[in-house]
Amino acid sequence: MLCDHNGDKLKLIEHQRFAFSRVHSIIFCDLAINYRVVPANFADLAEFIPQRSAPLAIRLSRTFILRKLHQLSGIMPLGVFLLEHFYTNSKALNGPADFNNAVKDLQSIPYILLIEIGGIFIPLIYHALYGLVITVEARPNNLNYPYPRNWFYTIQRITGIILFFFITFHVLNFRFGMIPGLNMLSVAHHPEQSFEVVSREFHIIPIFIVYVIGITSTVWHLANGVWLFLVDWGITIGDRAQRLTGYACIAFGLLLLAVGINAAVAFIRPGGLLGGIL
Repeated sequence: MLCDHNGDKLKLIEHQRFAFSRVHSIIFCDLAINYRVVPANFADLAEFIPQRSAPLAIRLSRTFILRKLHQLSGIMPLGVFLLEHFYTNSKALNGPADFNNAVKDLQSIPYILLIEIGGIFIPLIYHALYGLVITVEARPNNLNYPYPRNWFYTIQRITGIILFFFITFHVLNFRFGMIPGLNMLSVAHHPEQSFEVVSREFHIIPIFIVYVIGITSTVWHLANGVWLFLVDWGITIGDRAQRLTGYACIAFGLLLLAVGINAAVAFIRPGGLLGGIL
């Protein structure tokens, strides 16, 4: 804290440290309220500024970059992949043959393994692990300040934890077929049996409930994440714009949830919830 002494009183300058090139002397106030008169030139003043400020700036910069990468990875490519995933699953509305062909087409993409590793698995692992770091560091204050945005933040953290376990289970179950006693057949390696594998799993009521919870959590996490991305990246500015964007994200989430649940139901009921009307 720096104090500008005019002879009559001390004016405390809070929060930030400023260097003044003034003719008279500058008084430096430490936390013990000790006063020392120091020269007004910048070179001599530098020794009184704590050296830890530089490493602190670096840490803040690193945190800023990591959080921006976390937000970006949630939108692109993971958000785009989720939309593609729901589109492929919706092929089940037309029957087993269409879904199996869709899976086969995906697996026939050149360098599909490299695309999955670089475009899905690495961003997913980073997003999940750093999301857990954010969750551990979070200090929810919903009870003291029960505002909608506070609750949205808390729900975002809760759905993130749910998704960490759900996506791990989903990938091991269908992508690799590595859940003993449940499914040992990889959908990626047996696309001609894809519909049969998924349908058999979804006919197990607890498994289907797990997927309904997982789909709902995924949709909330993405829809709210899009809103946070638009706000934090300065794309949506102002209360009115942020409120309207929030409504748009809610509508987007409800639509996406209907698509996801309808596609899941199609594996146990021909045509999904609407029985093939759409």
